[in-house]
Amino acid sequence: MDYVLITMEKINKALRYTELFLIYGILLSSTQKEILESYFCYDLSISEIASERGVSRAAVEDALQKGIQKLEEYEESLSLLNNRKEILEIIAKLKETALNPEQIKYLEEIERRMK
Repeated sequence: MDYVLITMEKINKALRYTELFLIYGILLSSTQKEILESYFCYDLSISEIASERGVSRAAVEDALQKGIQKLEEYEESLSLLNNRKEILEIIAKLKETALNPEQIKYLEEIERRMK
């Protein structure tokens, strides 16, 4: 049971960092951006990234941690991911109470653009 919880925690963290990367990745240094993209978007291991870049595992781990820290700092300051999730929750509630199909259509269009 603990293994499942640990695995779900890792999956949730990876999903969060991937979402943060998609929002704020452009603000990272080119090295951090490339390493985080390889790790989160292409699912490469630290060893694979190190080998591909011709650097040590420690260098990749350092860039990865610093990049993640930057993503968290950006989210703490700007809250774009959190706001997006809250807006999508509001849209879901509005869709449940929409009075006509046209309202639902508009809400679905907003929802589509938010994702």
